[in-house]
Amino acid sequence: MGKGEGFLMDFNNYFQSLTDNYKLQNPIPYDWKDFYDRINNNTINRHTMRTITSTIAFIFALTHIFGQAENEHLKISHLTGDFYIYTTYNTYQDSQVPANGMYLVTNKGVIMFDTPWDTTQFQPLLDSIKLKHNERVIMCFATHWHSDKTAGLEYYKQQGIKTYTTVLTDQLSKKNKKKRAEFLMVKDTVFHVGQYSFETYYPGQGHTEDNIIIWFKKEKILYGGCLIKGADAEDLGYLDDGNRTEYASTLKKVQKKCRKPKYIIVAHSDWKNINSLKHSIMMAKELKNKK
Repeated sequence: MGKGEGFLMDFNNYFQSLTDNYKLQNPIPYDWKDFYDRINNNTINRHTMRTITSTIAFIFALTHIFGQAENEHLKISHLTGDFYIYTTYNTYQDSQVPANGMYLVTNKGVIMFDTPWDTTQFQPLLDSIKLKHNERVIMCFATHWHSDKTAGLEYYKQQGIKTYTTVLTDQLSKKNKKKRAEFLMVKDTVFHVGQYSFETYYPGQGHTEDNIIIWFKKEKILYGGCLIKGADAEDLGYLDDGNRTEYASTLKKVQKKCRKPKYIIVAHSDWKNINSLKHSIMMAKELKNKK
């Protein structure tokens, strides 16, 4: 096989993989056999070959751009600096609900916080990160045991990514037959990865028994997961696995720990409104007073 033929076959395979992953409208497959024969017989001159190569490169770029645009199941938004929010979707009570996660690009690789809720987006998220940043995901943290946070743990472990939860989350995941992480945290832990540091913090029971938050003290970024609700939320959401009595005191501990955050990332609402923590505390107090 000649170099030209090998290149075109690689391109064809890559285009097909994008078609499969991003559900692109693939044109009728081209029969490359005649093209290979013409290359081998030197009936295509160098100028034509350069034109063909440039055209393929252009199509390659367009495929990437439109492939991302047409993937309505995965959205990636820039937060600040090397921080990005990714959003996938799933159905809850007959409505499509967004689930926000976060990833951080370090000089050692990418760290992911929570996994996609939509199980079809495990690999597309990895692909998008690789294409966007030319980096691979090296670590993944799940902030509690529900599937909107843990669904991808096993898959990412199989891809060689280090996956983390607390011991309590692992116990609840095992009990409820959810996906489990490879590495377990026995206490609040400060991680140093590349040029960044962050702390996992367990403030107590709230949304679930085991919910933790992630705090970037230097950058003032609070990743609250499902524990913190959006500033526009009407209630604290699903609480059958939570603690209505302790919820308010748990959130107050987060407020005391994470002073003056510039960004607060919530799981199922607009993460751009910084009043989400205060609003969640207010709702938790009202819930406690109803008992």
